[in-house]
Amino acid sequence: MTIKNANLLLLSSSRVGDTKYLEHALNMIKAKLNGVTDLLFVPYAGVTVNYDEYTQTVQNALNTIDVKVTGIHQYDDPIAAVNNAQAIAVGGGNTFHLLHQLYKQNLIPAIQSKVATGMPYIGWSAGSNIAGLSIRTTNDMPIIEPESFTALNLVDFQLNPHYTDYNPPGHNGETRAQRLAEFMVLNPKTPIVAIVEGTALDIADNSLRLTCDNGSNSGYIFKGGHKSTITTEDNLNDLL
Repeated sequence: MTIKNANLLLLSSSRVGDTKYLEHALNMIKAKLNGVTDLLFVPYAGVTVNYDEYTQTVQNALNTIDVKVTGIHQYDDPIAAVNNAQAIAVGGGNTFHLLHQLYKQNLIPAIQSKVATGMPYIGWSAGSNIAGLSIRTTNDMPIIEPESFTALNLVDFQLNPHYTDYNPPGHNGETRAQRLAEFMVLNPKTPIVAIVEGTALDIADNSLRLTCDNGSNSGYIFKGGHKSTITTEDNLNDLL
């Protein structure tokens, strides 16, 4: 069951096409924060980027909506930082590294407890991936082994950000749909919501919908061997 009072914005990506970092999502982020001006940022998915630089990138992007961004790595006590946060954002990068760090610092219970209070949680890419039941439908390479693949369980389904049907000419590896089909064979009752670039899942007031400001207005649900299309017009509350 999705955490009661969850107030989530789960973005597929930080960019759409050639847009600037988070530019396509600024209206969605501002609406989700709903007047909150201090944001705790979790940069742990970053591996090839310095955490300070990553946090500054997010700060630069959110300057136009007057939001102050502070990296969780800047605090001596990250659990206390979560407990005191007005809102949390978790960025993209490597999902395995992100979840490894959350387990290592015992942050999962703290984040779950804060989300249960209705605090806004904003994720993109890996930061969206960990909101689901597990990270078993991530696109990322397992460069490190976390304590478990079990994720935050903020929602009662799997996520697959950056979903695309594109199959490059000459590519003989499995497509994304084929990889998700493998998951469905072993987990036929577990839904996977595939979100494409420019879209996000918005969860609030025990309601779920697909939303976008720039890009596609559709996504997909994979379950029990079937793939179905969802749009911004659809009621998705049965997933909660």
